[in-house]
Amino acid sequence: MRLAICAGPATTGKTAVLRHVARKLLSLGHKVAFLKIDVQYAEEDEQLAAELGIPTRKVYSGELCPDHCSVMVLGDALAWAAAAGADVLLVETAGLCLRCAPYVDGGLGLIVMEATSGMNLPLKVGPMLSLADLAVVTKIDRVSQAEREVFRARIGEVAPRVKVREVNALHGIGIDPIVEEVLAAPLAFEGMQLRGNPPVGTCTICVGKKDIGWQSHFGVVRPLDNQTFYRGE
Repeated sequence: MRLAICAGPATTGKTAVLRHVARKLLSLGHKVAFLKIDVQYAEEDEQLAAELGIPTRKVYSGELCPDHCSVMVLGDALAWAAAAGADVLLVETAGLCLRCAPYVDGGLGLIVMEATSGMNLPLKVGPMLSLADLAVVTKIDRVSQAEREVFRARIGEVAPRVKVREVNALHGIGIDPIVEEVLAAPLAFEGMQLRGNPPVGTCTICVGKKDIGWQSHFGVVRPLDNQTFYRGE
């Protein structure tokens, strides 16, 4: 089975891109499964199941970072997709944490960004871009050619080895090169690992402590006028 994990900021067109990718894969005779990971609400899985007749699943990350949740459930998801007869699994994750990336060795890492988000967006999304294999730029029809070139240059500054593809996700223009990348990805294998190192952090806020001020917390803390440091045993 081939695995493609798609991340990116909200409203960039991730589902629109994957919808066209799935439709093209189906036309080529492939069997596609789709997994949607979001925080508290999503209906894209139901839409794709109705439109394309493919097996879909949905997971809400709840108190987990969506990218962390993706890593947690990916093993089960591969087993589910295989049992459903799929030879391609498309995973869409909310990608809200800009310190993390959900990509794994043994799969295609795909980030979707919209050109209308500002020229400096590639500088702000961290390892979601720098650890990706492919950067897909959407809404290119809404910016000038000069803005498109600056956006591509910003991507190159952050991730010079990442391939860039511009698409019109509304009409499916420019999708074929993305499909080719999905089919050229290595086969998923047992024992795959997260690509890159996850951020190291132990946080009392994340486990429910509400007090304001670093003096009330333990683990990795950060004062206003100092660097991050560890406090506690």
